[in-house]
Amino acid sequence: MGASQSKSEEKVFTTETPISFSPDVVDRLAANVTSSEVPAERQLTLDGHVRARIQAEMARLRKEEEEVRAKIEAALEKENLDREKTLATDGDVKDSASLLNDLEEIKAKVERFQERKALVDYPELKGIQEKVLACYRNQPTRTLDCWREVNQFKVAVDQLEQKFVKSLQ
Repeated sequence: MGASQSKSEEKVFTTETPISFSPDVVDRLAANVTSSEVPAERQLTLDGHVRARIQAEMARLRKEEEEVRAKIEAALEKENLDREKTLATDGDVKDSASLLNDLEEIKAKVERFQERKALVDYPELKGIQEKVLACYRNQPTRTLDCWREVNQFKVAVDQLEQKFVKSLQ
């Protein structure tokens, strides 16, 4: 059934007149066969298609990267919160908000200290310091005779230290 139809018959036609092609046609056909160049229009179409696929793949990868980053950040945040909760139950450790407040207080105190240090020159301390230096200069061979001036200087420094500590509290 249909076996006779599926047989391929080969028909050969012969002609008495020879067929000839012009050398231009032969050269053109030969150039197309041996040339691996793709026509410019086809190349532009292929390039556009490749660029579109690359852009789509890059967008997909960026989206995946953002999703992975978000998952990692969420996991780290959860881990930090869990750690803070376990440390807070111990009673010794403060949470991050209170630590930030403490840090801000310390920064403010340091800034106040720097302002005081820069603004106040402590003239009473300078006067006593000058007395000690004058005593040492006047008695280069008998420096032990300057004990009174040195004690006054020590007392003045101690008083300033106490004032400073009280100002920080």
